[in-house]
Amino acid sequence: MRRYPTLVAAVLFIAALPAFAQGILPKSLTGWTDNGMPAAEVFPERPQTAILAEYGFASFDSHSYSRGADSLAAGVYKMKDPSAAYGLYSFLRTPDMSRVDFTEHSTMSSGRALVLAGNLVLDVRGRDLTKFQPELKALVAAIGPQAEEGLLPTLWERLPQKDMVERSDHYILGAQTLNQLFPGNLGASMGFSIGTEAELAHYQVAGSDAELLIADFPTPQLASQKLEELQKKFNVNGSNAGSGSPPLFAKRSLTLLALVSGAPSQADAVKLLDEVHSGAELTWDEPTFQFKEPSIEAMILGTIMGAGTICMFALIAGVSFGGLRLIVKRLWPGKIFDSNNHLQVLQLGLGSKPINSDDFYGYSAPPAATGPAYKKLPDRVALRIFR
Repeated sequence: MRRYPTLVAAVLFIAALPAFAQGILPKSLTGWTDNGMPAAEVFPERPQTAILAEYGFASFDSHSYSRGADSLAAGVYKMKDPSAAYGLYSFLRTPDMSRVDFTEHSTMSSGRALVLAGNLVLDVRGRDLTKFQPELKALVAAIGPQAEEGLLPTLWERLPQKDMVERSDHYILGAQTLNQLFPGNLGASMGFSIGTEAELAHYQVAGSDAELLIADFPTPQLASQKLEELQKKFNVNGSNAGSGSPPLFAKRSLTLLALVSGAPSQADAVKLLDEVHSGAELTWDEPTFQFKEPSIEAMILGTIMGAGTICMFALIAGVSFGGLRLIVKRLWPGKIFDSNNHLQVLQLGLGSKPINSDDFYGYSAPPAATGPAYKKLPDRVALRIFR
């Protein structure tokens, strides 16, 4: 019976884990109270579930704070990693939001503030938020200890900075997000399932708003294959002018595929595409390291020193082995080296005298009895084996 309280406590603890995971925002601020409004009323307009899933959505927490006639609605998106959070942050950000110094990536307009903190995205709504910056900084400080830091995407660095509309770039990781931000319904054809990542931005080209999409593929072969597929299915570089789809202009550079939509002319699109660079280079005949050949004097000196080192090692090894052998033979004569019981000597009998191993090794044992020489063989071809 003692097991049941422990089991019940464990079940209650596991059931309460999601609530603990979502309790990221503080329940109150200094001088502010929590209205207790549900998330659906605080943030009625949130990104679609499919888009949140593409970025790696984990959980959402929201609170509504009030102080007299003023009110703030705060929501925080918890994502799977900082890269996913950066993608959602770029998706929610709009060009009318100005840069603020809450964190490295934070923007604000009169009615909305967005802050990226690790794998968390803080979204605050209210009226005239510029006068509530201390409260916003308090919220950022409250969620900071719960944020997981990590590396952020760098694909935006490949975008040309000239004529780009500020804060119009978006990091894209899925087909639904791309279809919502870029015309042509290309999402299913970009290969996000194989690890493709994309970046999109708006540009002012000859008085028109043009969109530039760059997609980075795992290999150059995949990028080339996707470009061929797009040319067959869509009006890319004039491949399907009669299909009715909007004209797109594309260019591939190694693993990077760039597409332009909304350009006034092909020349304007090509000019924008030429400013896109992959940032990687393939080399075939360049050495991977710089090698400087030494001078002839250094090579000769190195050869002499190497040969001298080898000779010195051979001399030391020979003297050491010979000295050890002499010491052992003096201390234990005939027991370790030159023992009759362990040596097998192959000798050629080139004379008529019988061969005796003691003649060669000088043992003190009495000579063994020898029989008569084998007379049937010539003296110079007699072959005998002694132990």
